[in-house]
Amino acid sequence: MNTDGYSSPLSERYASKEMQHIFSQDMKFSTWRKLWIALAETEMELGLKNEKGEPEITQDQIDEMKAHIYDINYDVAKEREKQVRHDVMSHVYAFGKQCPKAKGIIHLGATSCYVGDNTDIIIMKEALLLVRKKLVNVIAELAKFADQYKELPTLAFTHFQPAQPTTVGKRATLWTQEFLMDLEDLDYVLDSLKLLGSKGTTGTQASFLELFDGDQETIDKIDPMIAAKMGFKECYPVSGQTYSRKVDTRVANVLAGIAASAHKMSNDIRLLQHLKEVEEPFEKNQIGSSAMAYKRNPMRSERIASLSRYVMVDALNPAITSATQWFERTLDDSANKRLSIPEGFLAIDGILDLCLNVVDGLVVYDKVIRKHMMAELPFMATENIMMDAVKKGGDRQELHEKIRQLSMEAGKNVKQEGKENNLLELIAADPSFNLTLEELEANMEPAKYVGRAPYQVNVFLRDVVNPILDTNKELLGVKAEINV
Repeated sequence: MNTDGYSSPLSERYASKEMQHIFSQDMKFSTWRKLWIALAETEMELGLKNEKGEPEITQDQIDEMKAHIYDINYDVAKEREKQVRHDVMSHVYAFGKQCPKAKGIIHLGATSCYVGDNTDIIIMKEALLLVRKKLVNVIAELAKFADQYKELPTLAFTHFQPAQPTTVGKRATLWTQEFLMDLEDLDYVLDSLKLLGSKGTTGTQASFLELFDGDQETIDKIDPMIAAKMGFKECYPVSGQTYSRKVDTRVANVLAGIAASAHKMSNDIRLLQHLKEVEEPFEKNQIGSSAMAYKRNPMRSERIASLSRYVMVDALNPAITSATQWFERTLDDSANKRLSIPEGFLAIDGILDLCLNVVDGLVVYDKVIRKHMMAELPFMATENIMMDAVKKGGDRQELHEKIRQLSMEAGKNVKQEGKENNLLELIAADPSFNLTLEELEANMEPAKYVGRAPYQVNVFLRDVVNPILDTNKELLGVKAEINV
């Protein structure tokens, strides 16, 4: 382990090995080689001839290249790059050293962006598929949680002030719905992702016009053939030297949307843990604080929020890069892309693993929830109490004013005097209501005040979530990979 230089926390602490592999050197440069093979195969299949009228590319050359996709001679490429200061041509040179028969036809007619940009899109596609798999599993875990606690009444909060009750499960559907919106956005971007193809130095395919002696019909077949070989439906119809950097913006916005949803959920969990109503997983030997041994800090939820802010801000990078590209190509995108795209994916990967871990192990303290509920329920029940009093002959307007005054008195007892909520006793003592304490207490069943929350959970899971999970059942079963 190298300890005398900087190492990224995203790889050391947060991202899974699977996501790290997608953005690895091995993945990048083996994909370059696959693209060179796809180009050479396409040119051979389209009958590219040399000056003598013989095939320019042979199957022997293709087979030689295929034999060296993964045994990348990094040392040769690195040494060459020190001399020529060009990464693509250094790897063309290194590949040629391993493939002497094919040396002369590697990269034929292509520009650097043929391997660079197409590889970026291929890697983003693979990364989006992994994000999608983990996102589906987060939705599945939340659906289980929502179903389990769909009937457990809890105080709802507006402005973080106690409000009309909901259920723990209904609250979880709010988190789930936002992740479902993210899944819709991800699927749209994933489905619309295309390869750059082989467009040449300014996107005009002039080099291929030369190679194929101006045969427009043959040249039209190049991009579709390369796309099919690389597992894509099509290529972008027009481009400069690069694919539009707006593609990166769309991808980064999807990641930022997931991050926003995760952040919102983690904030709610942190606030609920403060209230001691729920608690994220806390391991047997885990230390909550170096100074206060009793503390059980919500560090996983805090980490979700922290990484999510990074991903949301990171989405600005591709947007600014897209906006500042000059004409057919400028190179001020390159260094930025090397950071913003991989690190956005590595961070969202860590976030989703944390979400899986937290939701799967979230502890619900129903007795604390009920205690908080019962302390506030007399205030929540005043509308019902007033209607019961009207049925016994009371005047609604007079009762409304009285209940307002008694609520203020009870609130003062709670807030200023630190006493228990005595609103029911105050109402029972007022003859205008004509209600006994026993009758009032009979109204204090929390389940009476949650409205349609359990029903809404059932319908949401049945009609919205479960069909999506059924369609994606082959993706389910992912376990969170938490490094630290």
